[in-house]
Amino acid sequence: MGDLFVLGGVQRPTFKDAQEEWLLFEKAVIGRIRPGDDGGEIRLAYETPLEARASAQSSVLFKAGAVEGDRLYACTSTEVMVFEVPSLRRLAYLSLPFFNDLHHVSPTPRGTILVVVTGLDMVAEITLEGELVQSWSALGGDPWQLYSRDTDYRKVATLKPYRAHPNFAFWAQGELWVSRGDLGDAICLADPRRAIVLGTRECIHDGWVKEGYIYFTSVDGHLYVVSEDTLKVEEELDLNTLGGDSPPGFSWCRGVLPVEGGRAWVCFTRIRQTRWKEKVRWIKNMVSAVSRPTRLALYDLGRRERLQEINLEAMGMHAVFNAVPAPAERPAEEQKSTANRETAARHD
Repeated sequence: MGDLFVLGGVQRPTFKDAQEEWLLFEKAVIGRIRPGDDGGEIRLAYETPLEARASAQSSVLFKAGAVEGDRLYACTSTEVMVFEVPSLRRLAYLSLPFFNDLHHVSPTPRGTILVVVTGLDMVAEITLEGELVQSWSALGGDPWQLYSRDTDYRKVATLKPYRAHPNFAFWAQGELWVSRGDLGDAICLADPRRAIVLGTRECIHDGWVKEGYIYFTSVDGHLYVVSEDTLKVEEELDLNTLGGDSPPGFSWCRGVLPVEGGRAWVCFTRIRQTRWKEKVRWIKNMVSAVSRPTRLALYDLGRRERLQEINLEAMGMHAVFNAVPAPAERPAEEQKSTANRETAARHD
C-alpha cells in the first residue's frame, strides 16, 4: 500500500477562547504517512504571512488539496500553493483579495486551478498567474451580487454563517459540480437545477471521484457512494459503527480517499468547542460517546469494517482535512544528484 500525504494544521498550545475556530491553529502542515508501519512524520510546516490574513491570531492550516503527476495543489484559508512532490519544494504561490476560508483547490484539464471560496459561497477558476478566468455562485446567479470586488476579504476574520458552505469541487458527467455542506447536496455549476441529493441534515464536507463513483463524507461520520451515471446514492455507511469501539467515539469527518480493493481512507479531526452549535447537533444523539483523536482510518467498504487507524496527533497534527497519494520517494543518491544538477544549472 502506497504512502499518503495528509494536509492539516497544528493547534496553538495556549488558547483563550476555544469557541473561535478561526483562531485555533498556528501552523499549516503536510505529513507523509507510511501505512505499512502505522506511522509518519511532518514534512512541511508553514505560516501565512500577516499581509495575507486578518490578524496575527488567524488560524493557519492546509485545507483539502489534490495531487496530479508530480504536483501537489494545496490551500490555506487565504492562499493557494503548488508543490513539487515528493520533495514538497514550492513552485507557485497565489493570494488574491477575494480569498476567504478556502476549502479545496485542484487543477483543471486546461492548466488552470479551481478554488472553492467557501467564505463567499463561490467557486473560482484562476490561472497560475492569478487571473480570474470565471466564477460561479454555489447558490446560482451572480457570484458577486453580495460581495465587492474592491474588498480584501483576506482581512475579514470570518463571514459565517454561510448560505451554502461549498466544500469540494469535482467533475462528473463532463460538468463541474460542487458540494454544498449546509444544504446537504451537490449541484452542477453550469445548471444548478441538476443536483445530487444526499438526504442528510448534517454538513457534507469533502469528496473524491474514482472509477465511476463519487464519494462524499458528512461531518457526523457518514460516507455516501454515488453513481456518476445516475447521480443517485447507491450506498450510505455509518463509519461510527464500523470500528467496534466501545463506547463509540465521535470526531469531525472530513476527507475521503478511495483506494484499491474496495477500501477507503477517511480523515477525522478531534471535536473542539464551536459557537456554531448546529454543526455538532448530532453529537447529543450519540449516547455515551467519547471524543476521539485526530486520525486517519482505513475501511473495507464491502465487508463494512475498519482495517487500520493511524493517530495523527502522535506526529503533531491536530487537524486533518484530506489525504492524497504520495509519489514514491527517490533514493538519497538520486536526490543528491538532481540537487547538484540544479545547482550547476543556476551557475551556468
